[in-house]
This record gives sequence, C-alpha cells and structure tokens, in this order.
Amino acid sequence: MIQPTSEDPRSPRGSAPTSSAPNPSAARSSGPLTRRQSTIAVLVCWLLVVFDGYDLIVFGTVQTSLIRDTDWGLTDAGLGVVGSMAFVGMMIGALFAGRLADALGRRRTILACAITFSVFTILCAFAPNAWAFGAFRLAAGIGLGGLVPSANAMVAELVPDRWRSSIATLMMSGVPIGGSLAALIGIPMIPALGWPSMFLVAAVALVVVVPLGFAFLPETLGSEERAGKATASGTAASAASHTTSETPERVGGYAGLLRRPYLLVSIMFALATLATLFAWYGLGTWLPRAMESLGYNLGSALTFSLSLNIGAVVGSIVTAWAGDRYGAVKSGVVAAALAGVALLALLLSPPVWLVYVILMVAGVGTHGTQCLIIAAVSNHYPGYLRGTALGWALGVGRLGAVTAPLVAGFLLNNGYGAGSLFVAFGIAAVAAAILQVIIVAQGHGGRSTDRGIAAGTAS
Repeated sequence: MIQPTSEDPRSPRGSAPTSSAPNPSAARSSGPLTRRQSTIAVLVCWLLVVFDGYDLIVFGTVQTSLIRDTDWGLTDAGLGVVGSMAFVGMMIGALFAGRLADALGRRRTILACAITFSVFTILCAFAPNAWAFGAFRLAAGIGLGGLVPSANAMVAELVPDRWRSSIATLMMSGVPIGGSLAALIGIPMIPALGWPSMFLVAAVALVVVVPLGFAFLPETLGSEERAGKATASGTAASAASHTTSETPERVGGYAGLLRRPYLLVSIMFALATLATLFAWYGLGTWLPRAMESLGYNLGSALTFSLSLNIGAVVGSIVTAWAGDRYGAVKSGVVAAALAGVALLALLLSPPVWLVYVILMVAGVGTHGTQCLIIAAVSNHYPGYLRGTALGWALGVGRLGAVTAPLVAGFLLNNGYGAGSLFVAFGIAAVAAAILQVIIVAQGHGGRSTDRGIAAGTAS
C-alpha cells in the first residue's frame, strides 16, 4: 500500500532498494525511503495520534472527580473554563505548527509537539489547584493541536496519491481509539488509584512512542525550501516561465492560502471544521458529566462515552471507504447530517440500549466528518501549502472546540439539562453539513479536489 517517497535517479528504473530493514539512520536522512520504512513512519505517527486523543479526552473522564475529590471549588461552569484551556492551546498549536512544518520540516515539529503534550499532561497529575491545572492543560493543548496537522502532512508525503484520502482518514481513527482507551482505563483506575493516575498514562508516550519517533520518522526539508531549491536549479527561461504563470501558486504560508484560488474554499473548510469540532469535542468532553446529570453513575456514564468513541473508530473506517468512493466532501455532508439527526433524537428519551446505538451513530457522524474534512484538505492543496492549510482549518476549527466546553458548562450550571447539550451539538453538526454543501456547490466536492482546483487555476 505504502510506496517509497522517491527513487534514486542513479539506479535503474524499478531496481530494488539496497535494504528493506528499517534503518534509523536512513529514516533520519532526506533520501528515499523503502516501503517498510515508510510504513513504520506512518504507524509511529498513528500511535502519536492515539496518545493525542487519549490526552485530550481524558479530561472528560475526571470531571466529576475534580469537583468531588479536590478542594478547588469547581462548579460545572468552572469545569467549562478549565476544559476550554486545552482547546485554546490546540488552536494556537494548530495555527503555528502547520506553518512550521511547512517551513522547517515535519519530523522536528511532530517530535516537539509530542514531547510538549506528554510532559504537560503528566504535570496535570501534580497540579496543586485549578489555575495550575488549567495552565498545564493549555500548554499540553499546544502540543496536542500541533501534532495532528503536522503528522497528517508527513503521512500525505509518505503514501501514494491514490491512498492519501484513506490513510488520512484512518490516521484520525487514533483520536477516538485514544478516547476509548481513556474511558476503558478510567472505569477501574479512577476508583482504585484516583484521578491523577489517568494523566500519568501519558508517560507511556514519552518513554516509548517518542523514542520511536526519533528513530523512525524521516527528516524532511520544509516544502518551501524544496520549492526554492527546485526553482534555483532550473534554467533562466524556466524561471521566467514560472514567474509569469505559476507565481500565485508558489506563494507559501497564509499569504498563499488566503488568496485566490484558495480563499473561499479555505474559509468554508475552516468553518465546517469549527462546527464539527464544536459537536465532536463538546460530546467527548461533556458526555460523561451530562449522563451523570441524568442519574447514571460514573461507570455507566463512561460506557456511554465508550460507545461514542467506538462509533468514531467505526466512522474512521467507513468514511475512509466512502471518501474514496464518493468524494470526501460529499461523504462529509451525509456524515454530518447523520450526526445531527442522531443527537437530536436523544431528546425523545429513548431506552438505554437505543441510547448506546444513537451515540455510536453520533460518533460515526461527528468524528467521521472531521476525518473527511482533513482528507479533503490534504488533497485540495499543493504540498507547499498542505501543512499550512491543515493548520488553518484545524486552528480556526479549534474555536469550536474552545467554545463547546464553555457553552456546555453554562447550560448545565444554569439548569438547562443534558438535553440542551444535545440540541447545541446537533445543530452544530447540521451546520457542518450545510457548509459542506456550499463547498460542493462551489465545485470542490469531487474525489480529486486538488486536480479540480489546479484545472481551475490553469484556466
């Protein structure tokens, strides 16, 4: 499935690589990678995304414990503020890490983000008060937000074009798998060892997965640097031709992203991400607390969260298939609408077994929509803008993730009940569907959006 990123021009076409062993020194070089080295690099990125998901969703498992087992004086509204800190950090991390990954290279950015979120998640276990806890979550969020666009940008460069949408979608399955692990671990661990133990799990990423990243993630030049070298090595005539016909495409960073032909679709992708993340992270953060407010105990509330995350894992697989077959954006319209209907159906007070099913469907729709948007963005932009575009969409989208805990905390604290949360998150999912309809209406909903926009630019 995963091919070498390039061929050695000195070797005969089709000749076998000199070694298929995952040589760490080769992985750190900028030379061509074997298929096995590329596969290992993708797997390491996926493992880091799993811990990204765990470190983010773990807050939802300890909310009641933070109120009941600490002397911090937290209320539901206070939990909303503390919960939003990680998402503020994620917004900062996503906006800057994608840009740094394009300019400085993926490997350094990914490893810096992984170390950051691991260290500060561990420190949350030792927080003496709510202010310190919130500060640690803010710092961890910078790493959490920066990892996903950087890892997706690297993986997009390691896999063939025909697999890019599927792999980008499956990569994001790591987030709900991490969330599922948080719920599964929390059921026995919180009663036995207390809430701080949940944050100490991040040490596994720091001492196991990060060293794997140092060993096996390839070092890549920043895309802008590669583009500059390619231009410098061309003839004067070729350079003149590029100046007259391709200059708009070669403007890097946000200056290149937020101008024609990318401006409108970049805004739509960002707004759709904002609405989707409002629904997905709002549910991921507040579902256990909401279900406890309906009278369920902690164990039962965490099993509802587990259902949501299992649905999200299934959604990653289903949407990978649907995105390749029907197009990422068109499939995203269906997934977001499905999530909206499912969440609003919870207002009908269905039986418990049906609640589990509905939450699984909501997980498929909300997280599946986000996976499809990331896949669409990965395909829509050229390599020198890909990391910036992913950072832009996820960075702006984090505004939804930031506001979701605040809105949910306000609603619960003022007695509106769990149903108000389902309404808010359901409306957000429907809004994401509408925004993606606009993207399709603008002609950017095909299975190969990057080729479509290239054709539009050429014309």
